[in-house]
Amino acid sequence: MDILGFIKGQLLEIIEFNDDSRDTLVWRFPDEDKEIKKGAQLIVRESQMAQFVYLGQFGDCFGPGKHTLVTDNIPVLSRLKGWKYGFESPFKADLYYVNTRLFTGNKWGTSNPIMMRDADFGVIRLRSFGTFDFRVMDPAIFLKEVSGTDQHFRLDEFADTMRSRIVSTFSDALATSKVPALEVASRYSELGDALLPLINPALTEKYGIEITSFIVENVSVPPEVEAAIDKRSSMGVIGNLNDYVKFQMAESFGKGGGSGTGGSAAEMAIGFGMAQEMMKSMNEHKSSPPPLPQAASTAEFLSPAQVAEILGVSETDVMASIDAGDLKGKKIGASMRISRAALDAFLAD
Repeated sequence: MDILGFIKGQLLEIIEFNDDSRDTLVWRFPDEDKEIKKGAQLIVRESQMAQFVYLGQFGDCFGPGKHTLVTDNIPVLSRLKGWKYGFESPFKADLYYVNTRLFTGNKWGTSNPIMMRDADFGVIRLRSFGTFDFRVMDPAIFLKEVSGTDQHFRLDEFADTMRSRIVSTFSDALATSKVPALEVASRYSELGDALLPLINPALTEKYGIEITSFIVENVSVPPEVEAAIDKRSSMGVIGNLNDYVKFQMAESFGKGGGSGTGGSAAEMAIGFGMAQEMMKSMNEHKSSPPPLPQAASTAEFLSPAQVAEILGVSETDVMASIDAGDLKGKKIGASMRISRAALDAFLAD
C-alpha cells in the first residue's frame, strides 16, 4: 500500500449510525483510532442527535441531516482544539449518537414504601407502581449524568440506573402536590397527568429527559388506612345515622338469622316492633313541648353510650355522627354529652 492509500485509510470520510434496534439509547461511533478529515460527511437520521466530545469536554451537537464538517459549522469544537489557522488538519474526537425517539411502556415502582403527610390520616406510607414514556431532550446532560462513556447504552441499563431516581422525583412531586390519600387511591388516571408538570422540570434539568406520559397503575395504602377509606365510603352511602339504623334492620331481615321460619318470624316481629317504637318516639318528640326548666338535670344530658342504646347502634356510630355534625354534642368536663333537645332534633330530621 502506498503512503497516500495508508493516510486515506486512516481518515474518516463518512460518519453515520444505522440503528436497527429498539432499545439503543446511546451509541459511540467506533473510530478505531482514525481521525476525521476536513470536509467529512456526518449523517444524522431522524430521531438522532450527534454529540462531539473532545478531551472530556462537550463540543457541538448536530441534529438530523447531512453535515459537512468544516470550521464554519463546528465552532465550539474548533475553540476546544484551539486551532490558530482554521480547521485544515484532521482531528480526533469522540462522537456519540443519541436516540431521541419516544421510548414507551417503561415500568417504575417503589421498592420501599414512601412517606407522605396527609391532612386526613397524618403521616402514612404508600406503595405505587406504573409505566412511563420518555425521550432524551438534552444529549449533553444525558451523556454526563446517565449514560456516561458507555459505548452502547441500552434501555435495560437506563431502567436500572433511573428507576430509583424517577421514584424519588415522583415522591417529591406527590408531597409537593399535597393530593389527599383518598384521591391518590382512587383517581389514578388523573394523578399521573397532575404530577407531570412537577416531575418534568426536575428530570429535564438533572438528566436531560422528558416524561411525556406518566401512568399510575396502582397505589396501595396500609390496611388501617384502607379500613378508614372503606368506612368513610360506607358513611357517604349511608348518609345519616337514622338511615343507617333502617339499613341495618333491613339487612338483618334479609339474612333471616339462619334459625328457620320461626326464628325469621321472631326477628321480623322484633324488627317491626323496634321500628314502631322508633316511629312512636319520633312522633312524641315532634308533638311534645320542650321540657320544663326545672326538669333540666343530669338526666337531660346523655352520654354517647346512652344515646347508642336508645338508637340501637354502636357508640362509634354516635361519635361519627357527632364528628360529622349530624348530631350535636358538647364537652362537659372531660366527657362528651348530648342534650335531650339535640337528640330530639336529630330524630326529627
